[in-house]
Amino acid sequence: MKPDYDVVIIGGGAAGLSAALYAVRAQLKTVVIEKLACGGQILTTDVIENYPGFPQGIKGPDLAKLMEEQAARFGSQVIYDQVEKLDVGGKVKAVIGAEKTYTARAVIIATGGEHNKLGVPGEEEYAGRGVSYCATCDGNFFANMPVVVIGGGDAAIDEGLYLTRLAQQVTVVHRRDELRASKVLQERALASPKMDFLWSHVVREVRGNSEVDRLLVEDVKTGKQREFPTKGVFIYVGFHPATESLKSSAVPLDKAGHVITNIRMETAIPGVFACGDVRQFSDRQLGSAVGDGITAALSAYRYITEGPEG
Repeated sequence: MKPDYDVVIIGGGAAGLSAALYAVRAQLKTVVIEKLACGGQILTTDVIENYPGFPQGIKGPDLAKLMEEQAARFGSQVIYDQVEKLDVGGKVKAVIGAEKTYTARAVIIATGGEHNKLGVPGEEEYAGRGVSYCATCDGNFFANMPVVVIGGGDAAIDEGLYLTRLAQQVTVVHRRDELRASKVLQERALASPKMDFLWSHVVREVRGNSEVDRLLVEDVKTGKQREFPTKGVFIYVGFHPATESLKSSAVPLDKAGHVITNIRMETAIPGVFACGDVRQFSDRQLGSAVGDGITAALSAYRYITEGPEG
């Protein structure tokens, strides 16, 4: 059976659009299957200041639009559909969507992932206006300001320590009375003069005017609530890769659901690649997602033109 495409890319975020750009420029018939809107995580980022080539920064939605337009200029197609499952065991790969099935010689998985949300009032309203899920992305906006980190695991403490280099003070809000982070990170955090801890507390609401200026917190032992002033809220209560559609396939996943790849973005299945936040050991940064997408596209090109041993 002749496939519909050379490459099907699942996901239209930074990794997927970068893969599409390189795939179409390599003269591969390429389609991106996106369920909502192209851009992924960068659509939720107000201003991106750490991506090379934009010394004054660029708004996330603007960069997403430029990436989509660039890939389209060279012939990449975007189809909006919800991918439900994959059948990738044979030479012709099938990506089964809610609307139709797309066949290809190679598949690139770039479905990304999502930070777990607190699910409290104000969290969505102040996203990008004081609420963040990435200290390395947004920490510079809060230089010499008091900020709050929510969580007690490795990500929360590691990012909190990063913020101590920028912020006036970092307060960790944790529902327990001890951290879950590794001992090394705990020791560093507890020894830092710029890091405080609000033990046995949870956040009930994010409050502010046009931007965040306070939180409503609750003592889980007493039930007492009070307002806590802050300019920035960094939330680290977990991250989950978007791999629900892969769980019935043969694509190998780690215990957390990330796709397992090698350095060339190849999975254990010939002709199937993964890139960006969905893959194991991703740094979850825009620049690395773009690099992943490029690598995946070049690997797909080699697979198609030279075979799996190319």
